[in-house]
Order: sequence, then structure tokens, then C-alpha cells
Amino acid sequence: MTVGSRFDEEGYDSDVNRSSRSLWLDTAPPSAYPSLEQELDVDVAVIGAGIAGITTALLLKRQGARVAVVDRDVVAGEATGRTTAKCSALQETRYQELRSKHGDDVAAVYADASLAALARIAELVDTEGIGCDFEVLPAFTYAADDEQLAKVHEEVDAARAAGLPVEFTTDTRLPFSVPGAVRLDHQAQFHPVRYVRALADLVDGEGSAVFEHVTVTEVDEGTPCTVKTDSGRTISAEHVVVATNYPLLDRGLFFARLEPTRSYLVAARVRGDVPDGMLISAGNPTRSVRPYRSGDDTWLLVGGEGHQTGADKAQPERYDALEAFAREHWDVVDVPYRWSTQDGMPVDQVPFIGRYTPVSSQLFVATGFQKWGMTNGTAAAILLTDLIAGRSNPWADVFDPNRAPLSSLPKLARLNLHAGRHFVRDRLRSPDVGSTDEVPAGEARVVRDGLGKLGAYRDDQGDVHAVSLRCTHLGCLLHFNDAETTWDCPCHGSRFDVDGRVLQGPATKPLEQR
Repeated sequence: MTVGSRFDEEGYDSDVNRSSRSLWLDTAPPSAYPSLEQELDVDVAVIGAGIAGITTALLLKRQGARVAVVDRDVVAGEATGRTTAKCSALQETRYQELRSKHGDDVAAVYADASLAALARIAELVDTEGIGCDFEVLPAFTYAADDEQLAKVHEEVDAARAAGLPVEFTTDTRLPFSVPGAVRLDHQAQFHPVRYVRALADLVDGEGSAVFEHVTVTEVDEGTPCTVKTDSGRTISAEHVVVATNYPLLDRGLFFARLEPTRSYLVAARVRGDVPDGMLISAGNPTRSVRPYRSGDDTWLLVGGEGHQTGADKAQPERYDALEAFAREHWDVVDVPYRWSTQDGMPVDQVPFIGRYTPVSSQLFVATGFQKWGMTNGTAAAILLTDLIAGRSNPWADVFDPNRAPLSSLPKLARLNLHAGRHFVRDRLRSPDVGSTDEVPAGEARVVRDGLGKLGAYRDDQGDVHAVSLRCTHLGCLLHFNDAETTWDCPCHGSRFDVDGRVLQGPATKPLEQR
């Protein structure tokens, strides 16, 4: 991102939307890497300083490569800093979904990659002495009611077929009874920002470097590749890894193969006992629960309430529902943290990790972690390190970004029909008001602008922030997100703050201020 006086060191807008704060970003040491001030020549350039990008950089550096990591925000300031930070191979009902769509062999590869990622995280925490509250706990997928019990039994069977030593249980350690759950022991949770920033410190130095507040606008493949930034400075590299959660280059058409979704979390300070495990429901409404202890405080994280990015469902009531769930079942002191996150959901439910296009030999991508970025991001780092080093990897074919499974074609068609409908329908909708004078404080409206429209938000001080509604990616019209005070694209998931700054790709250019 571009630094401005309105943004604090974590990238939060200091004037707008202070109510949305991540526990992880507030309780980690600050990150203060420099911006890119000169031309650079390295072996590998990594775009994105979340868990996938930073872990990839560290593994490559350990093999002797000179690596440069750049991020438009701060290290772990985006998706990694807004996760539940569960490190688990048991992921809701993932294995029955993979079995149904791809068969047990693909599910077994996914399980193997998840377990290997968990082991790598544990190894790095141990060998590097990283203080990130790493804790080994069981993971559960529980049936919230009798209707979800069948899915739990299916997940037990599918996970066992994939090689996971799961068991069926009715003891979930929740303060309310459930008809049953899948349990997988020896999984883990941690503080994701402390972990990733510790890895970043290991990357930086000895010929490698980490840079923040650097917006990448384009990558030219060549010998070497050239990474272009909005400042005009470039990085030359033999290989480039794009690990930006949502890919910023359109050449792989990932925007057409990923469904952007948002989900919400609250962190409640509680009295008394919390579950000694990580739990998630087997159906909707999703309720994800995990504990966290820090000093004298005991915390409970509750997540769920997901929907497609850009939907009108993005309302503060999403947080209210999660808080109400916490208060119903635990002795809540207060709920000082609430935040949301965005995930790319692949149409065939398998992450995209590997060469960016079928003809790419130097450009790589890692995306589509479908809400389980701690394990999938780490598995991506392991796989990409092997590919760049010219080694074979048993997961490569399953995660190949250029696969084309026929089973995903119907969902692919529905996803792009959804984008097409928004592209046309939103242009036909009438503006909300005829003038910015009619925009209430603390709210946003679509305002008539000659023959067109603009988006206007009036902050609590009465100042109006007006921007073009045309997404700078492919021109869809943006919808206002009341829960996060942002303008979101319903077509491909780009997000902008009220002054047009890019918060989430695939867009790379800010909105025009009006």
C-alpha cells in the first residue's frame, strides 16, 4: 500500500472504521520494514508477505537463494493477520467434498500436504524459538443438530480413507450438547502475526530483504523477470512467486476460477472455562470456535457468517450474531475485537499452487486456500520451493493451477454468470440519492453524477469521501460494505477503502476520487 498520514503502522485507517480491529494485529510487535527505494536484482521475488509468501522466501533462502519479498501493506497485515489461526488437517467437511468431486486419492494428497505443513510449522517454531503461543490441541468438526450428524459420519469415513486417524465422539468440550463430532488429535493453533513476523526477520538480511508499502502493478516474464511497482522502481529476478491471497495478474484467469467470500470473527474476553480444542460446525450457520490465552486474559474466538464478497449481506449484524452466540454459551466480559477476512474458494475445492500458466517457467502462484491458509499456505511454500529448485513433489499434479477437471465446469459457469449479471444489472439500478448532501453521517449512498454514478461515504465528522464506482479490475460497479466501511466488487472480490485505496485484489489501481 502507499503510506499516508491517515494510516497507522498496521495499515488501519486512523479516521475511518476503527471498530474493525484484529486481535492478532493489535497484540504483535510492530512491523517496520522499509519501502523499495532502489532497483533490485535477486534470484527470487516474492509478492505477498503473508504466511505463504514469507514461508516460501525463508525456505528458498535456506537453500541459498537471494530473495526479495514485497507487500503493499505490512508483513502479515492482510489475510494472515485476520485468520482464526487454526493449523489443522481436519477442515470442516473437506474430505467428503474432495472424495465426492475427485476421489480418495486426491483427498489423500490434500491430507498429506496439510499434515506436512503442520509439521513444518512446528519445526520452525521449535528450531527458531519463535514465541507465538503455539499450542497442540485436538480439532473437531461437530454436528450442531441432528440434521448435521450424517455429514459428521460421512466426514469420519472420508477422512479415514484419506489417511487421517480421526474418530467419532460425542465429547466436544463445548458447553452445550451436540449429537456427535469428528475428532483429530495433535493439531495446533498459534498467534499468526507473531509467527510470520518472526519468519520475516529470518528472511531479511544476508542478501535477502523484506519490503513493505510496495504496490506491484505488473510482472514481465523474461530472462530475467521484471517486477514493476507503482513507484517506478523494479525488481529483476530469475523466478517470481505471486502469493497475494488473490492473484494480482489476470493472465491465469484466476478471477474467473475463484469465488471471493467474506467471513467474520469476534474475539471475546471470557471468565471461566473455554473449550480445550478447536471446533467448527459441519453445516450452516457456520460457527468456528477456538481459545486463546494471553497473560491473565482468556479469549474465545468465534467465526462464521460467511457470504460472497460484494453481497448486500455485509452488515454489522454479522458481528452481532457471533457475539450473541458467544454470550449465550460463555461468561463474556467484553468483545473488544471484531474483524472480517476474505478467501478465494476454488471452483473445484483444491488450492492453486504451481506454475502461473501452462507456459510459465519462471512465474509461480499460490492461491485458493479456502479459509485454511495456515496449513495450505505453508504447504504451498514447500511445494513452490521444490518446483523452483527443480525437484519433484508428490502434490504437484493435484495442486497444479492449470488443471481443468470437468466436474467443476457447472460451478464455474454459475460463478461467471453471477459476475455477468452484476456487470449489467448494477448499471441499470437507479442511484440512491441525487446529491452528496443527502448522504447521512456514518453511511454511504450511490449518488447521481451527471449520467453516471459515484459512491459517497460521509464520516462521523461530516466529511464526504466520494469515489468512482467502477472497479479498476474489469469495471463492475462496487457495492458498499456496511460491516467494514469499504467498497467491494461483487464480480471478482476487489475491495477499496472509502478514499479508493486498494485493500484487496485482483485490482491493483485505486479508484478515481471524485
